[in-house]
Amino acid sequence: MDNDLHDITLKVNGTAYNARVESRLLLSDFLRHDLALAGTHVGCEHGVCGACTVLLDGEPVRSCLMLAVQANQHAISTIEGLTGPSGDYHPLQQAMHDHHGLQCGYCTPGILMTMTAFLDENASPSEDEVREALSGNLCRCTGYQNIVDAVMTAAARMRG
Repeated sequence: MDNDLHDITLKVNGTAYNARVESRLLLSDFLRHDLALAGTHVGCEHGVCGACTVLLDGEPVRSCLMLAVQANQHAISTIEGLTGPSGDYHPLQQAMHDHHGLQCGYCTPGILMTMTAFLDENASPSEDEVREALSGNLCRCTGYQNIVDAVMTAAARMRG
């Protein structure tokens, strides 16, 4: 069974980790159970809902569809890393709070990670572009308008 173990090295939220993992271990399970970063939620386990979205070298990926060994030598950002070192909310987190975009909160980490990457690429999005970018994240509370308003506000705040 030792043949199925792999040594991996990766950075998560700026911290370097070395681990020995089974080849079949999902990245979402590695983050949640091995690193105790439970902010990454697992919803559908099929990559459809987007709740498990994290950033791999700045690009959004579904951590329930990726193996931990595939993250070897990469940098992962999770919701726990979105808050600044001083504890201040990221502008997107603050805007979600201000616009009541959090709702039940289950989908929120995936949405925040998806929208963080989106706003890094598009600092001045239209509302339609925000809706298109959000289309891969399902919110079962059906409150997308507050989320869209929050993303638009965050974009404006981040532009200064």
